[in-house]
Amino acid sequence: MEVIRTDIEGAVIIEPRIFGDARGYFFESYSQKEFDEKISPVRFVQDNESFSSYGVLRGLHFQKPPFAQSKLVRVISGNVIDVAVDIRAGSPTYGQHVAVELSGENHRQFFIPRGFAHGFVVLSETALFQYKCDNLYAPQSEGAIAWDDPALAIDWRIPADRILLSDKDRHHPLLKDMEPVFEYNTDLYR
Repeated sequence: MEVIRTDIEGAVIIEPRIFGDARGYFFESYSQKEFDEKISPVRFVQDNESFSSYGVLRGLHFQKPPFAQSKLVRVISGNVIDVAVDIRAGSPTYGQHVAVELSGENHRQFFIPRGFAHGFVVLSETALFQYKCDNLYAPQSEGAIAWDDPALAIDWRIPADRILLSDKDRHHPLLKDMEPVFEYNTDLYR
């Protein structure tokens, strides 16, 4: 696998080696050994999957310590813009984000460490989205920031009037109104 470092420490894009021929293709979607060596020693404990239609935006979510999560995300079919926002107080990239196009065709994966808010929007008719987490889901620890926070200036690449949100995702605070949850350079993230 090829690891592409982003401008934000910890958030990386992964491109697998794909072996294709007339029959189709094969690739190794995850190797604990290679992940530990090239990115970070992370022990994933939960896999999740979502299926969504065009315009569905899920995010920008995180779990507060001690239930914080790192995520390794990918799209099996369809096309999404996946976003990670640095919310580590004291980070030189606090409030900045990385946006990555993930699709069933490009097979890219995106690693989002602890200390980031995460979300995605579906650009295709439908998308099948999978992700690994290094901590179990803990509803009492949920946190989020507004997907349309003007200070974040995220280009979701679809018109705002076409975005479909859950009731919960309609009412998240702006980053400037949120109490710090993560500190930069601590053991709360990887």
